[in-house]
Amino acid sequence: MNAVRRVLQVHAGPRARKHLRERGLQPTDVRVIAAAAGGPKGLILNPLDRFVFGHWLADAAQEVHLLGASIGAWRMACACAADADTALAEMAQDYVRQRYDHAPGRAPTADHVSEVFGRLLGLRLGERADHLLAHPTRRLHVFTSRGRGLLARESRWQTPVGYLAAFGANLVNRQAMAWLLERVVFSDPRTAIPLPLADYPGRNVALDGRNMATAVLASCSIPFWLRAVHDIPGGPPGAYWDGGITDYHLHLDYAAMPEGLVLYPHFQRQLVPGWLDKALKHRHRATPKLDNVVVLSPTPEWVASLPRGKLPDRSDFKTFGDDFDARVRSWSQAVAMSAQLADEFAALCQRDSIDAAAL
Repeated sequence: MNAVRRVLQVHAGPRARKHLRERGLQPTDVRVIAAAAGGPKGLILNPLDRFVFGHWLADAAQEVHLLGASIGAWRMACACAADADTALAEMAQDYVRQRYDHAPGRAPTADHVSEVFGRLLGLRLGERADHLLAHPTRRLHVFTSRGRGLLARESRWQTPVGYLAAFGANLVNRQAMAWLLERVVFSDPRTAIPLPLADYPGRNVALDGRNMATAVLASCSIPFWLRAVHDIPGGPPGAYWDGGITDYHLHLDYAAMPEGLVLYPHFQRQLVPGWLDKALKHRHRATPKLDNVVVLSPTPEWVASLPRGKLPDRSDFKTFGDDFDARVRSWSQAVAMSAQLADEFAALCQRDSIDAAAL
């Protein structure tokens, strides 16, 4: 008889592994949920998000802080809806079916993508901002990257030079990059984020109805694919880009939290600190900061079973070209298959003990 193939892998820091082994995982254990940047890769987490926020955490009485960058910020904003299941399902459909006009054989312009995407976020988030920020237990924190120096304002020549300089500075160390890009977190003002953010220079700004949609747009604004968002209400002046540049996978000092676990649905097991660290493999290793983190990610074997044998990603726009329907079918199939991740997590949560691998 063939063994049942696992689709979900669980990795955890030492403190979290001990907790899972001794007590399993209950909604009341979770104090923070983190959501990475990664563009279309995040689509495969949609059924898992819908289960976690729409059902598993629905009756949790404790505050849960939702930290997101780029698509992760969009996911976490939707998770603050009273009907999170429906809001997250809508978000997946919006992402899968995004479409931008362009000249034959050319990519759409950054101005056009920003205009269309910004209009969508204004409809889905801006008009619902007060509702999303009134959730009784969920607290949203949107990570953005604000330009300084050469990147203080977007321009045709300064921006490429500025990002080249940021790349060089990041090779020295992450903190050196802060001369050009600082972390700005737009946070629900009702409760402070429950962990220090001293690992990288930045500041916190109050999240409110005026700036929620704009902050999420900024957090999703990939340099050169979208325009920077300038002068977000309530924040310091300047150009804001994708939160993943400074915080690609939100590798933060979670171990300093006074209590509780961090639940991290992710599309891979590694947490890469910044966007410019993707090629720097030595920065992908786990650190003591992840002591209380539980990462849920698909197994490589399951990923290989997806359409085209990989996670959806931005290269698919080029691969499928003008065949919009083919891309939609491919991404929709990946989302549908991802229901297996949610099913397996639901079964895990019924256990008194969970065996997790080390991060």
